[in-house]
Formats: sequence, structure tokens, C-alpha cells
Amino acid sequence: MTHPRFHLAFPVRDIDSTRAFYEGLLGATVGREAERWIDFDFWGHQISAHVVDEIPPAATNAVDGQSVPVRHFGVILDMANWRELAERLTAAGISFLIDPQVRFEGQVGEQATMFLLDPSGNALEFKAFGDDSQVFAR
Repeated sequence: MTHPRFHLAFPVRDIDSTRAFYEGLLGATVGREAERWIDFDFWGHQISAHVVDEIPPAATNAVDGQSVPVRHFGVILDMANWRELAERLTAAGISFLIDPQVRFEGQVGEQATMFLLDPSGNALEFKAFGDDSQVFAR
């Protein structure tokens, strides 16, 4: 392992739609699975989807003039891969919570970002920085 990998467990309504979204649409590789959970290789990180009976709605917070789901996860891609993913999701007819765009343009932390929901209502953010040194810039 060259760098620590992130692990996230999150709630889903069912395995079939979760597999179709993460494996079929996003291209994540399936790892171990059982009747009520499934693991994915999510850009080198392990995410585990667990079937639950109820998923609470996500709270939101204002960020750069938009309502961002507070509970969300995703990855930071390089700009070329971010653009490719945005094009693939757009072509697939995904309804974005926040359309692919550049946020904080001309400011510290300028980034390309997009938000979408998985079939269970979990919010995902995919972002990219033109200058990787800006990821933690203040």
C-alpha cells in the first residue's frame, strides 16, 4: 500500500440498484458481498453499502451560493478524469443536484465540482483542482 486508503460504510435501500449505479455507471469494481451488504473499489478506496430499512434525509448547508448536502462523499480526480466522468454522467442522463461547474473561480481553492444522488439518496461529490496544491489551501 503506497498511501492509506479510505473506508466508508453507508446505507442503501437494496443491493441491485446499488450495484448497477456503482459498478455499472461509475465503474467501481465489486469486492466481497453478502445478502445485505456489498463492497466496492471506489478509485482505490473501500466503500461498503449496507441495506437498511430507512435512510434519513440529508441536511444541507449553503456553500458558494448553493445548497450542498452535508452528508456526502466522493473523490478528488485529476481534471481530465473529472471531465470524462462529467461527460459520461451527463450522457447517461443523470439528474445532478449541482451541475458540473467550477466553484470559487479565481479564488483560493478553485475547483471543478458536481453533486449527484445514488439510487438510495446518498449524495456524492466529484471534484478536481486545476492546481493540486489548492486542495488544502487556506
